[in-house]
Amino acid sequence: MSGVRLHIQGPVAELRLDNPAKLNCFTVEMLGQLAQHLEVVEGRPELRAMVLTAEGERAFCTGADINAWGDLTPAEFARNWVRGGHRIFDRLARLAKPTIAALNGHAFGGGLELAAACDLRVMAPKATIALPEAGVGIVPGWSGTQRLARLIPEPMLKEMALFGRRIGADRAHACGFVAEVAEDARAAAFAIAGNLTALSPRAVEIDKAMIHAARGEDAAAMVEALGSAAIAASADRDEGVAAFRAKRAPEFPGT
Repeated sequence: MSGVRLHIQGPVAELRLDNPAKLNCFTVEMLGQLAQHLEVVEGRPELRAMVLTAEGERAFCTGADINAWGDLTPAEFARNWVRGGHRIFDRLARLAKPTIAALNGHAFGGGLELAAACDLRVMAPKATIALPEAGVGIVPGWSGTQRLARLIPEPMLKEMALFGRRIGADRAHACGFVAEVAEDARAAAFAIAGNLTALSPRAVEIDKAMIHAARGEDAAAMVEALGSAAIAASADRDEGVAAFRAKRAPEFPGT
């Protein structure tokens, strides 16, 4: 059966798309599983990174299964499928731990949008990326025209979305969308993730938050998270909690 599998390998979590018979295209169930696994990964402090992979060599993910949304009403399509997918992909983008997508094969439509929600991408030489939605009468719905517009040049984005052209690994790497081109994209992604064990996990998490805030992604939430982390390390916070538990007036030291 199709699904998204979670595997823990030491300090690295691997999320694996497992629907190779349909080129790893997304079903409703797979979206739900992705959301559940992201919560697990976020809640495991011993994990230092997450690598997103896929079964098979032909495709990383060719988007959403048309059978999953083809019969939805316009309201259901917009409210449940598009907005629901957006929430889950945004959750991936906001994951505190660094994320790497290993594009072992083609990444089309929702598959490309999924990869774009990760921090880095590694791509096999034979793989291509594309936004083929116009060919079935729809438009990108999971950030293909928004998040991708911040990651690749506008002419390249238009080339895919407006003209239906595929972009190869070399061009994706040349424009910075892909960090590395490697025959074994999964192994290369894990090698990058392994480097994180020599770095401070808190510093990496805060680096990611500041970079996202700088480009306007959930800036308010990022500021609150950083502020909350700073105050949590203060003597004022310890005194406030102690005073509340002792049912006395706090005497804040201001440190």
